[in-house]
Amino acid sequence: MTAPILILGGSGGIGTALAERLVARGRSVHLLARNRDRLDRVSKRLGGVPVTACDVTDVDALRGTADVIAAEDGLAGLAYCVGSIVLKPLRRLTVDDLLDAYRLNAIGAAVAVQAAEKALRAAHGSVVLFSTVAAGSGFPNHTPIAMAKGAVEALTRSLAADLSPDVRVNCVAPSLVNTPLAAALTSNEPLAKSIAALHPLQRLGEADDVAAAAAFLLGPESGWITGNVIPVDGGRASVRTKG
Repeated sequence: MTAPILILGGSGGIGTALAERLVARGRSVHLLARNRDRLDRVSKRLGGVPVTACDVTDVDALRGTADVIAAEDGLAGLAYCVGSIVLKPLRRLTVDDLLDAYRLNAIGAAVAVQAAEKALRAAHGSVVLFSTVAAGSGFPNHTPIAMAKGAVEALTRSLAADLSPDVRVNCVAPSLVNTPLAAALTSNEPLAKSIAALHPLQRLGEADDVAAAAAFLLGPESGWITGNVIPVDGGRASVRTKG
């Protein structure tokens, strides 16, 4: 059996879409997320892939869990698909808002890769992290997530340097995607339509749009790509709409 790709945040949205793509290609995966019931449902749908319940904000638990998974099966890759959306005006932000976003998005990613380093080096594996279009473009009310994901982009480049030449590390930066995480925005039809209109391609993203890029970065086709942040954002970061 080939070493699996560890997908953290694999019980919904982009993580599940990535798992589906990889399994369809014959790749082995191991899913990790907080909610055991959701993990079990995804596992059943994917033919019984292994899953582990773990809260990535518990650093000791995350490190220990990643150590165990890596020691048992090795790791061919790692995708940290964990994220958050905290939208608040600056005047309403608390220190906990900032710290929580940073712990979940940046520290969790760093700890996961650190715990998996030995196995990833042995397999000459690949790592994919996730940012957001808001990290490179100034959007109002996005301070916690833009700050945290900006750190993830810097982490991507630092890890690519630290782990070269054995392990490639890249990052995908989506715009708003139809996932359970974004339901508060996407379930409001007028709001969703207005945000979609801000994209040159005139639609919101789907989980599989982002998963396709992540699957490419985890595979041999991207063997000469490392330290990069790849936008998958309907053109929002770089192209102005016609209106």
